[in-house]
Amino acid sequence: MITINKLEKSFNKNHVLKGVDLEVRGSGIFAILGPNGSGKTTIIKTILGMVIPDGGSIELDGKNIKGNWSYRNSIGYLPQIAHFPENLTVKEVIKMVKDIRGKRGDEQPLVERFGLQPFMSSRLRNLSGGTRQKVNIVLCFMFDSKYIILDEPTAGLDPVAMITLKELIHEEKKNGKTILLTTHIMELVEELADEIVFLLEGKIFFRGTLQDMQEMTGEAKLERSIARILLRNNHESKEVITVKA
Repeated sequence: MITINKLEKSFNKNHVLKGVDLEVRGSGIFAILGPNGSGKTTIIKTILGMVIPDGGSIELDGKNIKGNWSYRNSIGYLPQIAHFPENLTVKEVIKMVKDIRGKRGDEQPLVERFGLQPFMSSRLRNLSGGTRQKVNIVLCFMFDSKYIILDEPTAGLDPVAMITLKELIHEEKKNGKTILLTTHIMELVEELADEIVFLLEGKIFFRGTLQDMQEMTGEAKLERSIARILLRNNHESKEVITVKA
């Protein structure tokens, strides 16, 4: 369980998070959505310990993460852009990440699943963007982490790899994993997400299922539902809309 309580964060005069409260309980796929600047990336980075909040707290399985970096061993993270030394080969990057995390990882099934066998001795600088993303997927999933955070996971993937990734995410959910997903691909959210958390101007504006959002807005497509929320927000108060038992 991830518990976020009254989270605050500012960058200079930009107040990015404004007292965010969020609890993610149990297995499932939770899509964290919002326009640029809404705070979704900052929330992810505070969970990972990459950004230190100005106020509030984050707990993982009932334990405050502040000053306790070992909790990150239970998280698999797929960043939107991953930076590794360009001269390393794929197998060297995998070994390096294993050494850094100090954990055994089972990469071979994922390497085979995403067709990376021919590229294991290739240097990163010679790989296409899509192949690099497949390497990043392997690095994220190979440790069998309890929590998985995916930031724009389909970037650069071809249709076959995208289907393979979606199948993998579904399998991880069935295995009891808690998955946080951020993406601008609304079709991916419609297909995968059990619950949507929509951020606006540093606060949670909506929380509920896709069906909840559709019923609330009267729109069948998620992107149209979000557009209607944004239009409504221009004329109404920013009270949190929570559609959840």
